[in-house]
Amino acid sequence: MPDELTELTFKELKSAVSGSAAAFRCRNRLQPAGGEGDKVFPPTYAGAVYAVEKRKIPKRDEPVPCVLLDSVQSQANRMEEALQMAVESKELAIPLIQVDFSDYAPTGNEEEDRKNGKFRDDIGKITSLQLPHRLADAILRDSQYAGMDFRDPEHGKGKGIDTASLKNATPIFQLCPTALLFGMWDSTGPKGGLGVKFERAMVSEVVGINASSGVKTASRIDPIITNTKGIVLYQSKEGGWTFDEAEAKKVKNESQKLGKDKKGKVSEANLGNVLPSIHESGGVTIKYAEQLTTLSLIALRRLSFPVNGTESAEANQAGRTVLAALGLCAATLAFESGMGLRSRCLLWPEDALEWELLDRPGKEPQRFSLDRSSALQLVRDAADASKDAGLNWMEETLTLKPSEKLVELIRKSQELAVEKGADE
Repeated sequence: MPDELTELTFKELKSAVSGSAAAFRCRNRLQPAGGEGDKVFPPTYAGAVYAVEKRKIPKRDEPVPCVLLDSVQSQANRMEEALQMAVESKELAIPLIQVDFSDYAPTGNEEEDRKNGKFRDDIGKITSLQLPHRLADAILRDSQYAGMDFRDPEHGKGKGIDTASLKNATPIFQLCPTALLFGMWDSTGPKGGLGVKFERAMVSEVVGINASSGVKTASRIDPIITNTKGIVLYQSKEGGWTFDEAEAKKVKNESQKLGKDKKGKVSEANLGNVLPSIHESGGVTIKYAEQLTTLSLIALRRLSFPVNGTESAEANQAGRTVLAALGLCAATLAFESGMGLRSRCLLWPEDALEWELLDRPGKEPQRFSLDRSSALQLVRDAADASKDAGLNWMEETLTLKPSEKLVELIRKSQELAVEKGADE
């Protein structure tokens, strides 16, 4: 690490947030864990295709083919997951709301579980760091605290969401500050599509540069069952397979034979040989991958945090600094040691994470290092300063219970998954 790179301190962070700086930026260059030239597998989208486009790359005159390796939404989820793990390991204390489904956990006795209204699959606890719409998620909306709906307009623990705005971000800060960092739209609340929106202040994306598409091969050699010509199998009522059509699971208006093509092939039961085949969407090779992460200080400055109905510069500054510290911490925890994006897409950074502060136009960005322990300490220091300014957040985890209608919906969904799983 260059000598001029200094560690980001709370004092410098506070100064950046209160000043005129536009953003913190991190450009992170990565290679496949297998080394340069190793194949990686991007996410697939509708039609089993990759998100491929040409992009302008620094020091290249012509656009080069690039492939999306991890989207903005997925990167946000990974940062939230990193924060969740830090909370669970007690390295970090931030507001957390969870919905506890443990009352409906299955015991393993299917008959008794069905009689007692247990789920088929154990859900456990789902937190506001795991829900796709964060604080505005319908699972929170359809859950309760002490028998009262979470979003009850008079007594619900989440009633403050209804009055939240850019000028009054305090209710969100107190319950779920990450919603202000990664974005939130309260589209399922009482105002519908007119519900409050908070833009993403933290944006990250991973792109494979100079990408070349490959192919994927598949085959299976069965050591025992080598000849299956003329053998037909059927779906059994228990979910497996049978030779006897009379014992087959009854499926309305279609064959009970195994397989998507309903030909009853032995290979559809994962038995017998499968002829070698070649498929498209078989990964890509890249020159390198680049992760570009930005934390917009401009977006944070649009947020105000009134305390007891009164706005102050001190509380506004404190709230914005907490969010900035939380964003830098989330990125550091999630990406400091590389990225395991999915099967066969493990990326390793060429250098340690380096943050740049984009301050005055025309001025060389100031560069900072930030490791795990320092990032966690930034959040602690910022939270303490926020308390001193009178801006407090929820310190104890708020545990909700699912409403009966939500429980029944989950039951129906799980039953349907069992009934239709083999066909779909």
